[in-house]
Amino acid sequence: METSLSEAQIRELAKTLDDAIEKHNVQELVSYFSKECEIYLPGIILYGHEGLKKAIRWMFRYLKEIALIPVTIIIQDNIFFEEFIVKAKIAGSDIELRQSEVLEYDTDYKVKSIRLYFDRLELAQAFPSNFIDRMLIRRVNKASLKGLLE
Repeated sequence: METSLSEAQIRELAKTLDDAIEKHNVQELVSYFSKECEIYLPGIILYGHEGLKKAIRWMFRYLKEIALIPVTIIIQDNIFFEEFIVKAKIAGSDIELRQSEVLEYDTDYKVKSIRLYFDRLELAQAFPSNFIDRMLIRRVNKASLKGLLE
C-alpha cells in the first residue's frame, strides 16, 4: 500500500522546486525528480532525467529572471496542482504568462510525473520574431477567439 505524503511536505517540496527554477539550478532541479520521471508538455512527452534536462535547458534558454507566483494550490494525496503566473524576461522584454502544473510525487519524495499546461500561442507571441511571424501569430490568435469577443 502506497503511503501519502503530508500536505505540508508536498507544499514544501514544490516550493523548493520553484526556488531552484528561479535560481536556474539545473542539477538541483534534476535531484527532485525520479530517474524514471515523465514530463508532459503541450504536444510532447519527455522521459527520465535526460528528457527533464532537455526541458529545463529549453526553458532557461528563453526565460531569464524567472519569478513564479502561485495563484491556486490544491493538494490531494501525492498530487500537487498549482495555477501560477510566470514573470520572466525574453530577449530583454518582460513577460507574464499564466500556467498550471500537476506534480505527482512517489514515496521517495521525488516527482515521478509533471504535467505543464500553458498556451503555446501566448508563449509564441512573447518570442521575438520577424514581422511576418508576428503577423501570422496575431492572425491565428484572432481567429482562435472568433465568436468569443463579438
